Amino acid sequence: MAEPETDEVYAQITLHPEPDTTFEAPLGLDPVVVDLLGMGKGAAWVNGNSIGRFWPNYTASADGCNGCDYRGSYKAEKCQTGCGEPSQRWYHVPRTFLKPGEPNTLVLFEEAGGDPAQVNFQTVTVGTACSTAEQGKTLNLSCQGGRTISNIDLASIGGPKGTCGSYQKGGCESDEVYSLISEECVGKESCSIQIGDNLLGKCNCVCNLVKLSWS
Repeated sequence: MAEPETDEVYAQITLHPEPDTTFEAPLGLDPVVVDLLGMGKGAAWVNGNSIGRFWPNYTASADGCNGCDYRGSYKAEKCQTGCGEPSQRWYHVPRTFLKPGEPNTLVLFEEAGGDPAQVNFQTVTVGTACSTAEQGKTLNLSCQGGRTISNIDLASIGGPKGTCGSYQKGGCESDEVYSLISEECVGKESCSIQIGDNLLGKCNCVCNLVKLSWS
């Protein structure tokens, strides 16, 4: 009896255990991530521990990020960000996987082709920053390392009390200022806002200063 015919499937794969994939554990206690933006599709291990599959060359659609207005009814497509960018890039490396003071090994199993020379390890600091700008000045907010502004905790034009991280609203506020700044900055790596009547004009009192708490 003849054996049934089978379709043979061939896949080209690349294993990257090269010498330059050894690295030192970053100092400190901040969370560690590996940036795999230069890779294609595959799986990764640190010191024999799997950190999962990666697929940085799968990008989100370039359409759908035109402007943002939170008013009106909600739709899933509303206020989208990251259009045309990789759907995956940063991968968490638990510090329990790392060996401080010793060489650590990264192994990449690549299915779609990539450049391991672009791979790098970083630490991530999650925290709150504060900014102040006077009337007629430009308020500039920015994050480093490709990170984005996640939230505006407080936007005050009424002389808030307290210190950075523990501000309390003052007696003269504008609810519209928070919405305006959030729409302009949240989800972006940086933003610039001219402090003028478009913001301070929303205040019911004499206001000439904007203070922000953001993360």
